[in-house]
Amino acid sequence: MSAQRDENLELIRRNGAFDVVVVGGGINGIGVFRELALQNLRVLLVERNDFCSGCSAAPSRMIHGGLRYLENGEFGLVRESLRERDALLTNAPHMVRPLPTTIPIWSVFSGLLNGAAGFLGLSSKPSSRGALPIKIGLSLYDWTTRKKRLLPKHSFRGARETLRRWPQLSPRLLFSATYYDAWISYPERLGVEMVIDTKRLAPESVALNYAQVERAGDGFVVVDGQSSERIPVSAKVIVNATGAWLDESLDSLAGEKQDEPFVSGTKGSHLILDCPALLEALGGHMIFFENADGRVCIVFPYLGKVLAGSTDIRVKAAARVRCEPEEKDYILDALRRVFPGVGIAADQVVFSYSGIRPLPTSDQEFTGRITRSHFIHRVEGAVPQFCMVGGKWTTFRAFAEQTADAVLAELGCGRVRDTLALPIGGGDGFPDVVGEFEAELVERYGIDAGRAAYLADAYGTRAEDVLRSCEQREDDRPLDGSSWTTEAEVAFLAANEFVVSLEDVLLRRTPLSIRGDVSTDIVQRAAGAMAGELGWSDERRDREIAAFFRNLETYHGVPKDLLDRRSRERSLTCA
Repeated sequence: MSAQRDENLELIRRNGAFDVVVVGGGINGIGVFRELALQNLRVLLVERNDFCSGCSAAPSRMIHGGLRYLENGEFGLVRESLRERDALLTNAPHMVRPLPTTIPIWSVFSGLLNGAAGFLGLSSKPSSRGALPIKIGLSLYDWTTRKKRLLPKHSFRGARETLRRWPQLSPRLLFSATYYDAWISYPERLGVEMVIDTKRLAPESVALNYAQVERAGDGFVVVDGQSSERIPVSAKVIVNATGAWLDESLDSLAGEKQDEPFVSGTKGSHLILDCPALLEALGGHMIFFENADGRVCIVFPYLGKVLAGSTDIRVKAAARVRCEPEEKDYILDALRRVFPGVGIAADQVVFSYSGIRPLPTSDQEFTGRITRSHFIHRVEGAVPQFCMVGGKWTTFRAFAEQTADAVLAELGCGRVRDTLALPIGGGDGFPDVVGEFEAELVERYGIDAGRAAYLADAYGTRAEDVLRSCEQREDDRPLDGSSWTTEAEVAFLAANEFVVSLEDVLLRRTPLSIRGDVSTDIVQRAAGAMAGELGWSDERRDREIAAFFRNLETYHGVPKDLLDRRSRERSLTCA
């Protein structure tokens, strides 16, 4: 166990009285934890798994205004989303970056009447969107950001110009339109950086992963998932930020079953492909397109690979989910339809992931029509419970702010700090010219340019914290010949980023798994570095390795024999 976790547990033991307990450590829970702790309240955040390991680890990795929400008439949500997108571009420029997005268009007027019917609530499933409704939507998008524009306005082009720039797109198209949104490189890391920031700014507040809150008589206990220790705690208010599990946890915390559910989730799956031809065909853009069934799909460059998605399937109950074979086929077939000349094969998929979107309960037949907005529901009780229902990654800060304001009003407290312009983690002081910062890292720490670029990309200005730690250790050597991640860096993460399991590092603190870089050798060396830092026994280390192999295959479609093959191939390359 890390000293960092020991310290957090000791803070709770020493004083279990909190103003607010936040249950759920996804991005919404972390957001409201930060908001409340910065208002001079003492706040406890409890997450039963790792931070940002559920739905918050499975987004499309877009930070966007929600162009298609206009079709539902959700202008307020689009306006809020665009404001929050621009805030993240400013506050977290090391992870959130502009993304030019191009829409291939197959008709002129199609979808115009259907869009109007959807706006009026008279239609469920949309029809294919033509040039005119897309032009109207993009004009509204531009108009919304007219006063504080950070990104370029949209542009239209004809088939000839489109195919000149993207020759691999289907020649059936008539037009294309390009607009700008943003993408996030490491959403899980951004959540962890917010926890680190909050701990620094509000040291009496505590964020604890791998733990649970349970009722105990008239009060509550925190149950440490590592030791099973039970620590009594009290709160004036509970915030329920458990996402897809909200109804289940609401009943447990309230001590009685609610009449109607608040959340009706849909499952979204994504693929990461190692397909150089498709990466080249994208030309640095995201392609935002409709599949044959009317659902919107996306594909864009991601960390040297290609990210493609997604599905949108109703689920009956919250659970850890995976991309099923039929979903994989659905996404690959959609890509082949838009890029018919690119050889896209199933064996190019190096990673898949899936999560449940915690959407508000809806009777909409077509899942794409279910709102991505959010609201707060207060549950009466001796300790009132504020439930965060709905929401999406882009708007987490706004949702957290609204929830915090409701809690502050309940407690009779005023707001003392705003977070709209507050830098996040390594985004604080991040330069406009990244190459200059990378060159400084090379000169100051004597590292390769490639490693400097990797560290700046993953940590922003916190790269210096990593390197200062690494240069004090003798094990600052790569996990294997193809990786910039070192054993010393893994030890730094284990000591400083609330790490408990091997999966935390290999799935969420580093890009090793999602990029398709992880191998058997990397797993074993990373486990060894963590064992040394956290004091694991050989039995605990082996158990962590076995669990990682099992979960990587079960939930991400990467079997152990593929990891073995990567190790053999890299060993031959280095020989």
